[in-house]
Amino acid sequence: MKHLLNLLAAVSLLIWGTHLVRTGILRVFGANLRQLIAHSVSNRFTAVLSGIGVTAVVQSSTATALIVSSFVGQGLVGLPAALAVMLGADVGTSVMAVVFSMDLSWLSPLFIFAGVVLFISRKDTAVGRVGRVLIGLGLMLLALRLITESTTVLTQSPTVRTLLGALTSDLLLEIFTGAILAIVAYSSLATVLLTAALAGSGGIPPDVALGLVLGANLGSGVLAVLTTMKANVQTRQVPLGNLFFKIIGVIIMTPLTGLWLQHVRPYVPEIAALVVLFHLAFNVVVGIICIGLTGTVARVVQRLLPKEKAQAAGTRPQHLDPSALATPSLAISCAAREALHQADVVESMLLGLHKVIRTDDLQLAQDLRKLDDEVDGLYSAIKYYMTKISREALDEREGRRWADIISFTINMEQIGDIIERVLIDIEDKKIKKGRQFSEAGMEEINELHARLIDNLRLAMSVFLNGSVRDAQKLLEEKARFRDLEHAYSVTHLARLSDNTVQSIETSSLHIDLISELKRINSLLCSVAYPILESAGALAPSRLRAMADQA
Repeated sequence: MKHLLNLLAAVSLLIWGTHLVRTGILRVFGANLRQLIAHSVSNRFTAVLSGIGVTAVVQSSTATALIVSSFVGQGLVGLPAALAVMLGADVGTSVMAVVFSMDLSWLSPLFIFAGVVLFISRKDTAVGRVGRVLIGLGLMLLALRLITESTTVLTQSPTVRTLLGALTSDLLLEIFTGAILAIVAYSSLATVLLTAALAGSGGIPPDVALGLVLGANLGSGVLAVLTTMKANVQTRQVPLGNLFFKIIGVIIMTPLTGLWLQHVRPYVPEIAALVVLFHLAFNVVVGIICIGLTGTVARVVQRLLPKEKAQAAGTRPQHLDPSALATPSLAISCAAREALHQADVVESMLLGLHKVIRTDDLQLAQDLRKLDDEVDGLYSAIKYYMTKISREALDEREGRRWADIISFTINMEQIGDIIERVLIDIEDKKIKKGRQFSEAGMEEINELHARLIDNLRLAMSVFLNGSVRDAQKLLEEKARFRDLEHAYSVTHLARLSDNTVQSIETSSLHIDLISELKRINSLLCSVAYPILESAGALAPSRLRAMADQA
């Protein structure tokens, strides 16, 4: 019983070490890996090479699948190119299996010691995250040695030998078992390494090990499909296409397991090496055969998962891809795009508000008020999505971006609420009572509204690009808007003194309206503060004002 528990603990340690390496690499190099993939899909062969490189570093074809799937979901990469990347990804993870199958246990204490020192001393920096990766590598190597030792002891038991002998009865059972193990471990790499270690220590026969390897490859394809189940259709297409490649590979290689043992085993006496080389051969064969089928498989997948028909505005978020949460830097980009979508809805509300003021369109006013529900819904969706992003996984720059996105979406939600209140006032105090602004008053409103639209678009640009110059311009526009609001309040009072009937009838609405427009403008201009503060371009008086507001 003790030796069985040791084996289970070693397996758990292997899975945990693989997780540490995968998440650590994505946290340190996530943005760079995404750029590498994005720039290497000009043709199928460079796409395959990028898949090999990225997955060799990340040590998880599933993680690569999530990155590439997100690109397809956002329309940045074509499906055939994405499928070519996945062919390379599978080769990359099998190359790492070969590397880890070598006797590198002497590196384990070195990696763990160096990793702990780096992680503890520089925890919240890139150096600390590199330490996390080293800890994961050390734990993986340690776990593989412990698995070998535990299985060597276990296989001396007659009962265990009898149970293991039963596994030789059914190749389909072995494939199924390997697939389940890969799904549960969330890693085909860990499953293959475990299988190789068991086979190398005599825990399982070589033919059973090859069946488990076939199942592990199939399981990794199923795992990616399951992980993206809740994503949009385009995102789900990549894992499904890759699963087709896995099925093709299993069909081709299953009859060849006997030939592999017969013809390759004499040249590779070590059973563990024989198993991982079979894993590599499996993915190389699949890559060679399927590289020319990426277009055909893409068309089949698109038939099975056709693009969703365009839905009416306001029915759902457009860019919050659940599969991107595995890569925090990618999830941050998704949230930023959704925040801009929320700002687009706010812009529609602002444009419609001006039309309601000019035309007294009661139906339009009611429709625009419904848009506030969409703005609120997008705010809730973005906020919920952002809470799923691990703050610990973000570096300092990404942490600031996380806060900026939250602040921006809150401001957009508040602007939507203000517009809704203004629309209600216009309905009650102007449209239903048949009143009109004076010609001069309407010109003032037109001027303020035009500036407001310009400032909204400038704020969106600042939020997207982080331009210090545009941020400074936005604060300058805030001062101009404030001066205009004050001047127009004075001229309105002058019209009241002249007993202008229209001004008297709409006085309360006019004052409230220009005041609310100023408030909206202030919320828009607040986007500039974090940009200027991080650049050291914010005046001391502004910093004091922000501290007072806080």
